[in-house]
Amino acid sequence: MGNLEKLFAKYDRLVLFDTETTGLRYSRDEIIEFAAVAVERQAGAVQTTAEYDELVALSPGGFVPEKITQLTGISTQDIRERGLPKERVCRDIAALIQGNTLLLAYNAHFDLSFLFYLLLRHGDPAILKGKDKLDLLTVYRDRHGYPHRLANAIDTYGLTGKVCNSHRALDDVRSTLAVMLEMEKERDDLECYVNLFGYNAKYGVEGKPIGTVTYKPQGYEPLTPLYEL
Repeated sequence: MGNLEKLFAKYDRLVLFDTETTGLRYSRDEIIEFAAVAVERQAGAVQTTAEYDELVALSPGGFVPEKITQLTGISTQDIRERGLPKERVCRDIAALIQGNTLLLAYNAHFDLSFLFYLLLRHGDPAILKGKDKLDLLTVYRDRHGYPHRLANAIDTYGLTGKVCNSHRALDDVRSTLAVMLEMEKERDDLECYVNLFGYNAKYGVEGKPIGTVTYKPQGYEPLTPLYEL
């Protein structure tokens, strides 16, 4: 694993996470799976110290749309049988991200928006307060041309066959971690993207901006790094 020296000079723990949801509207749709990987530096080496992956119970009357089941393999029946109560998941997340932790995701604005609403309704959204955030999609857009999906990053960095982009949360978190480590080898500037999210200028920021994040438009092809604009 790479050393991520600049990030660990500032943070004790990196937590990469991903959500699977019933749709795209975070104020209405629900998280049905939450996964995270915690990475820490121990004895000079960067190691995965925790993994979390749980299905999340639906609200009363809720269901998983067929197109989401086709994409993820998660059915309404799966959630009914194995979904943890939302309150329990919120407590687990609070424990996972406590302390001096950096939150990372691929397309982090999407996942953080869903996470905020889950915590607002069933936990304590204050656990996100003061947590720095890093969006690895923003980094990838700055370095490589369109298209910009996680699957494209996996291919670009030669990770095909080494990681699995399955549209299941834990697989995608592990893939995101592998992509991040390749990004660090490519250019050692990840710390410059903390709390800096790019967005498609054509569509604008989707939904409500996160107060502690600076948003800047990004094009389809890499030009000047976003943090230099």
